Amino acid sequence: MDAFYASVAQLDNPELKGKAIAVGGSETRGVISAASYEARKFGVKSAMSGNLAVKLCPELIFVKTNFERYKEISKRIRKIFLDYTDLVEPLSLDEAYLDVTQNKKGNPSASLIAQEIRERIFNEVGLTASAGISINKFIAKVASDYNKPNGQKTVNPEEVLSFLEALDIRKFYGVGKVTAEKMYQKGIFTGLDLKNKSLDFLETHFGKSGRYYYHVVRGIHTSEVKPNRIRKSLAAERTFSENLSSEVFMLEKLNHIAEEVSKRLSKSKVAGKTITLKIKYSDFSLQTRSKTLPYFINDKDLIFETAKDLLYQEQLNNSVRLLGISLSNLNTETKKIPEKESVSVQLKFGF
Repeated sequence: MDAFYASVAQLDNPELKGKAIAVGGSETRGVISAASYEARKFGVKSAMSGNLAVKLCPELIFVKTNFERYKEISKRIRKIFLDYTDLVEPLSLDEAYLDVTQNKKGNPSASLIAQEIRERIFNEVGLTASAGISINKFIAKVASDYNKPNGQKTVNPEEVLSFLEALDIRKFYGVGKVTAEKMYQKGIFTGLDLKNKSLDFLETHFGKSGRYYYHVVRGIHTSEVKPNRIRKSLAAERTFSENLSSEVFMLEKLNHIAEEVSKRLSKSKVAGKTITLKIKYSDFSLQTRSKTLPYFINDKDLIFETAKDLLYQEQLNNSVRLLGISLSNLNTETKKIPEKESVSVQLKFGF
């Protein structure tokens, strides 16, 4: 979806259409969850502080997040996907992989299916979406950002290698800002530069990720579209209107966060063993502290007590602007998901 949270806000409030808006945060505090394309022209983007965003775009309008509404619209969009294939792997509320090798419409063209789905989303939901179409998930993901907003990009099998070789290394899915800087230092600026490095070189300098980079730049990515993705963690966090320096006040906030995590765990019918406390300080530095228990928990009091122990584990570096609690090592990782029949004819359908 294109700027999903911001687009939903503009859909629900037509007066915001065509205007620079930010979802979440405020002029003085908090972090932006999403920005409209009108705001992005000024350099406003997600994960940016509201204070910085309004300096870049003085006319910026802040709107509150509305996750219930996002979930509602996401379900409507997913229902459209399921009219075409049952192999739908959601990545988030606004993004998913679809395997249409064998589809319910009997349409031999993946590109035409993507176009039809985008048209239906616009006509039935009122929002625009972009799509990437190719032989595997990695290339489709990269291509999906190519003609945003409201566009699509098809990378045919015979175009894969030339497409990847010409690609800016920052466009490779899985290469973040820090990794990109490290690659620049090693003389890697494009896909071709990456392809010219040996597997041994990449593993030496990038660890386990080196093998991943070696294969994807050659168009090799064998991960299937998995409709039954197993949840690996669950979390909640809060950014405060004023920095907290008293641990007494922090415990009060942690208690509320623990309650929210417990509710989400119960709703998802899962429990976890590893509790992680996330602390963001007033200087925006980040610290995490974790503890693994010998048993699964989802009880609010146990989560709070463990988070409390982690808070007192060592002295705080500064006043605190954000606290978060996450549970990982979930019992979902021991649950067996029914295996689906493997699809091995991805290169054979039409584009």
